[in-house]
Amino acid sequence: QVQLVESGGGLVQAGGSLRLACAASGRTFRGYAMGWFRQAPGKEREFVAAISGDGGVTYYADSMKGRFTISRDNTKNTVSLQMNSLKPEDTAVYYCAARRSDSGIYYYTNVDEYDYWGQGTQVTVSS
Repeated sequence: QVQLVESGGGLVQAGGSLRLACAASGRTFRGYAMGWFRQAPGKEREFVAAISGDGGVTYYADSMKGRFTISRDNTKNTVSLQMNSLKPEDTAVYYCAARRSDSGIYYYTNVDEYDYWGQGTQVTVSS
């Protein structure tokens, strides 16, 4: 069982930056692939970024490449999402997700592939 708690959301102007953090419980954090997703009002939850258990492999949705960076610290059981050059269309609730992965090199991009979810943190980008 993994519990996830996100933090770092808020209100920012277009072009600004935010850093989201997700703290995970448990002692086998590196055994979980992690991902960030987001959901805007009236829209489906969409993939943002993913990282493998060992942190060596990352993957991004096309619209986030070059602007967002996912990272993890397995000694602190945290995963972060650095978001730069934010746009109004980035406004959404951002969720951290975890999936058990015995291989440390895999990442996952689909909502259905993840087993555990945080409660989300609101990000609002004003124009």
